[in-house]
Amino acid sequence: MASAAEQMAANLSWSAFGKATDLRARIFFTIGLLIIYRLGTYIPVPGIDADALRDFMERASQGIGGMLSMFTGGALGRMGVFALGIMPYISASIIVQLMTALVPALEQMKKEGEQGRKKINQITRYSTVGLATFQAWGLATSLYNGGMATDAVPHLFFIVSVVVTLVGGTMFLMWLGEQITARGIGNGVSLIIFVGIVAEIPAAAASFFAQGRAAGNSSIPVTIGVLVMMIAVIAFVVFMERALRKIHIQYPRRQVGMKIYDGSSSHLPIKVNPAGVIPAIFASSLLLLPTTISTFSGDNTGPIMSTILAYFGPGQPLYLAFYAGMIVFFAYFYTANVTFKSDEVADNLKNQGGFIPGIRPGKKTEDYLDYVVARILVIGSAYLALVCLLPTILQTELGVPFYFGGTSVLIVVSVTMDTINQVQSHLLAHQYEGLIERSQLRGKRKSATKKAPTRR
Repeated sequence: MASAAEQMAANLSWSAFGKATDLRARIFFTIGLLIIYRLGTYIPVPGIDADALRDFMERASQGIGGMLSMFTGGALGRMGVFALGIMPYISASIIVQLMTALVPALEQMKKEGEQGRKKINQITRYSTVGLATFQAWGLATSLYNGGMATDAVPHLFFIVSVVVTLVGGTMFLMWLGEQITARGIGNGVSLIIFVGIVAEIPAAAASFFAQGRAAGNSSIPVTIGVLVMMIAVIAFVVFMERALRKIHIQYPRRQVGMKIYDGSSSHLPIKVNPAGVIPAIFASSLLLLPTTISTFSGDNTGPIMSTILAYFGPGQPLYLAFYAGMIVFFAYFYTANVTFKSDEVADNLKNQGGFIPGIRPGKKTEDYLDYVVARILVIGSAYLALVCLLPTILQTELGVPFYFGGTSVLIVVSVTMDTINQVQSHLLAHQYEGLIERSQLRGKRKSATKKAPTRR
């Protein structure tokens, strides 16, 4: 039998959405800030030669510049004020999370509650400024040495202006993301990346269909096959992102005061992919680094770098093997150190009086959780590697001129699911508030109509 929450969720409709004024205000606030972000991607950095920049980005699209351009919604290709996007903040957040798991002082700070969380957020912001400054300086130096600065701009002035503009743009995006999370709907940082990826889909689709038309009738089966495969990949990603392994948890009978509560049971959900899209981003950034260095160095590539590019270029067998291996490694590493710490979960269960049937609390529970998570990640990491390798295989082996799958589909699907869940949560909360108000009004009417006892 369905629970009350499930019955209310099934009754959600557009009429319920129309009555939720607070939810509408949050959605409009989020859309407004995302429009500001999209407008900022078209404001250019001062002192850039547009023609030279266009030629450079065509060469850099195969390296990390292509991935960053995807995450920035094309702002890097246009060298807008948001050219660095929100990626420095994401990188700083991931680094601080890993350091929190490895450094005892930061781990103790995390356990301090709200004050510790504020300190960690402050460290993340300072780290974002440092990373953004370093990336902006490297990008500005590459632009100037590559002849993409106008002749009238002095060297030092160009470097300083680009660094200040790009770092300011990244910090503004970080503020936008925090405002969306606090006063809007969904996770602000994830929505900024989501909008940047979705904004590039129409241009990619138009290019794909244009190339198909140029190839003639022979490309019609390929086009249909790619579209069917894309739908199948999206459905597969949705299924895997919702997949859970539920571990049964039993709570014994307990006495609180004079009352005795019967034992209850629950379950501990473990996602098949606990690490999310983080392993794919790490692996892509590291493997695309040689291609990016060769792009920035131009014709000065040495013999060592040429050999590395010959074996580890995109589409090469060693590239595919190392890409898959690094995704598997980061999936296990990030899950064990950040997203699911089996020792903390076992301690929490022991403190709450819960236990896994047939498993002793404490060390035995920790070992059992490690055993379960390690085997779940075999499927989860294989799924991540398959989705991320699919576009590269289609491009290099089959010659399909359309990029889909990989980190872009993972981000789009996960952000869409998370935002929809938050909207449903707000609607359910609004329905609960309406039920409470109606029950209070009925109680007031009954008390008003009840007659006072007559005196004898």
